[in-house]
Amino acid sequence: MLTLAGPPAGLVDALVAGAEAAIELIDLNQHSGAHPRIGALDVAPIVYLEADHAGAAEAAARDLGPALGALGLPVFLYGALAGSPGRSERHHFRGGGVEALGERMRAGELEPDFGPPSPHPTAGAVLVTARPPLAAFNVELTGVTAEGGGEIAAALREAGGGIPGVRAIAIGLDGGRVQISTNIHDPAAVPLGAVVAEIRRLAIPFGGRAVAAELIGLVPEAALSGYPAEVPIRGFDPDQRTIEARLQELDPRQGLGGEG
Repeated sequence: MLTLAGPPAGLVDALVAGAEAAIELIDLNQHSGAHPRIGALDVAPIVYLEADHAGAAEAAARDLGPALGALGLPVFLYGALAGSPGRSERHHFRGGGVEALGERMRAGELEPDFGPPSPHPTAGAVLVTARPPLAAFNVELTGVTAEGGGEIAAALREAGGGIPGVRAIAIGLDGGRVQISTNIHDPAAVPLGAVVAEIRRLAIPFGGRAVAAELIGLVPEAALSGYPAEVPIRGFDPDQRTIEARLQELDPRQGLGGEG
């Protein structure tokens, strides 16, 4: 994950430049991986830090969409910009991965908001929205089978009756470990420690134990409140991985970021 900060127009230009680099350097035909994705630049949200900046972020995202479409990428708006409730979640578009994307588009199941009606031959498609910060946070378990990990993820996520605003899947790792990969949509209200505590509780019937965690990108400082030291976040440095620390030298009035 790459995180950028700046005024809206600058963010749009930077994300378009990043998309051009992704198209040039990443060939999904030569890529394999466990995490769901539909594009070399899979998702490009405009992130606002204050509610007052939501309108500016949405406007920037709507400028970004056609600019990415002009590069030959089908662009799907999701979240607050989705054209219908069924298109609000990323998993709606990622079903079947990039491998199924072309067939779904040809069948009329997925129609892009911008760009061509079929995937880019090597770079797939891209998802665009405007949103507040979320946390991409993963917890590694030992002593749990892949099936057990799937049950834990299903119980953890909001759709399964778990924590509000949490999305979760289970991914098998080398060495017999299972990763519970989560997105936490409001990490200030639901800090990382609360997610770890619930995963540990859900893992008990399976004989599982949380041994480590991984943070992808940046989080607000509030997301770290009450975090348990016994489940270390690999390579974590609060001076490098919190939004507030990284924006300290920037003009706080900008208030917008972009991720890809």
